[in-house]
Amino acid sequence: MAADGWLLLILSLPTQGATARMRIWRTLKSLGCAALRDGAYLLPASSHHQDALQELADECVREGGGAWVLSATPARNDDAQSYPALFDRSEDYAALVKTWKQAAASLSSLGPAELNRLHKKLHREYEALRAIDFFAGEASIEAEAAWSDFSSRLERLLSPDEPHETEGQVSRLNPSEYRGRLWATRKRLWVDRVASAWLIRRFIDPEARFQWLAKPSDCPRKALGFDFDGATFSHVGERVTFQTLMASFGLEEDAALLRLGAMVHSLDVGGAPAPEGSGFEAVLAGARERLPDDDALLAEIGAVLDSLYAHFQREGQRSKTTKDPK
Repeated sequence: MAADGWLLLILSLPTQGATARMRIWRTLKSLGCAALRDGAYLLPASSHHQDALQELADECVREGGGAWVLSATPARNDDAQSYPALFDRSEDYAALVKTWKQAAASLSSLGPAELNRLHKKLHREYEALRAIDFFAGEASIEAEAAWSDFSSRLERLLSPDEPHETEGQVSRLNPSEYRGRLWATRKRLWVDRVASAWLIRRFIDPEARFQWLAKPSDCPRKALGFDFDGATFSHVGERVTFQTLMASFGLEEDAALLRLGAMVHSLDVGGAPAPEGSGFEAVLAGARERLPDDDALLAEIGAVLDSLYAHFQREGQRSKTTKDPK
């Protein structure tokens, strides 16, 4: 990748301003600046970088120093070719990959809450490096593959036997034929499984009984399995199990349930994040730490889902009133 131009920040600060120096240095590092020498920093030209460097220059002046943001053009073609090398992130990627390998050795000893915190922390670090990798190369490709492997391993620990997506249409079913049934899914409930169990008991089968399986092959023949490969209800196309159940039993007209479905989808398989998702995930992770019994976990998280559903209903009604005033 070639840069369309360059920005140069020249700055000086009073020697006594140690706190300001450290703050400005951290900002320079987070922006991905290349240090040409002490007080001279380079970035590829962009409107975002222009604004960020100007803000930093203004801060230097407020601290009693001096700063100038300049447009820079290499005088020789050799210089133009050498500038991108100043932004080589190979060593940074190598350090991250080393961190992931070290973390992988201890994953099995961590609980769900610790796994979630670790995943989010490492993901933030990875995304921060990618954001300043202006001239991505082989190291970036190798790190992407390493992160995919590490992330998949971590997710398998959080949700063992996670179902694979299947193709096909979702058939419309009569809820009256699914009352008083035995439903079964994998034990140690996580996002899609606990939300699906709540949906079943709240909207499909109020008399539902649940069996929590050590492995999918333990599912009784008379039970309605959900959220594992080969189950009666699982992932279909882009739908997670919660959304498959909604479609199967004609619940997709409920706007509040649609919002819950979007949240479950984003937490289970990715996609546009729901604002409430991180809070729900944190509550669920904490509840799993406290409650080894899945019946107790469903009861506690079911109450959380009841509250979220009521909140979404109220927001929907408020939005409708705003759009259609009497």
